[in-house]
Amino acid sequence: MFGTVVVGVGIAGLARIRDLMNPLPSSPSEHLKLFGFVSRRSFGNINEAKQISLEEALRSKEIHAAFISTENRSHEETIRMFLEAGKHVLVEYPMALSAKAAHELWEMAEQKDKILHVEHIELLTEEYKQLKKEVAGKDLVKGTLHFTGYVLDENKAGFPAFSGIARLTWLVDLFGDLTVTSATREKQKDKNYSRMTVHFQTANK
Repeated sequence: MFGTVVVGVGIAGLARIRDLMNPLPSSPSEHLKLFGFVSRRSFGNINEAKQISLEEALRSKEIHAAFISTENRSHEETIRMFLEAGKHVLVEYPMALSAKAAHELWEMAEQKDKILHVEHIELLTEEYKQLKKEVAGKDLVKGTLHFTGYVLDENKAGFPAFSGIARLTWLVDLFGDLTVTSATREKQKDKNYSRMTVHFQTANK
C-alpha cells in the first residue's frame, strides 16, 4: 500500500479524503492508504480520517505522497517541504503563482526523483474529451470563452487571472501555445464586482 496524506480540507481536500476512504473497485486508489490529513484548523477526525500535524506528515516513513489542496498562495511552499522530505506530490492547480517558481519546483522534483503532478480533473471528464474530438484538425478563427465565479480573496488565491487558469489550460490543451495580446481589468468595489478580459493569439495568429 502507498501511504498518503491530504493537506488542506476545503472543498477539494474533503473530496480527496472521501475518495481515498472509499476507492472505486479495481481503481488505482485501492492501492493508496490515507494516513491522515493536515489542516491549520482543529477537526479531530473527518470520516474516520485522523488529523495529524504537518511535522508528523513530513517525518513519517509510512507516508509516501501528499495531496495538496490548500489556497493557491501556499502551494509553492508546501510542495517544497514535501519534496525536501522525499515525498511525491499531487497539487491542485495552479502549482505556483509564477512560472519561475513552477520551473524551480519541476527541477527540484527531478533532482529528488519524485513525481510532481498538477491536477486538473476537468481535462479527464467525458465532456472535455468530446470537446477535444470536435476541435481536432480544425483551425480556430475566432472564439470567446466566458465564465463567472465568486470574488476571490486575492491574499490567498493570488492575482485574479489564477481564478481562470483552469480555463486557460483548456485553451492551451485544445489549440496549443497562446500569446497574450492584451488584458484589462474592471473593478467595482461598491458592488464587489471584478471582471478581467484577456485576448490571446494562437501560434498561427
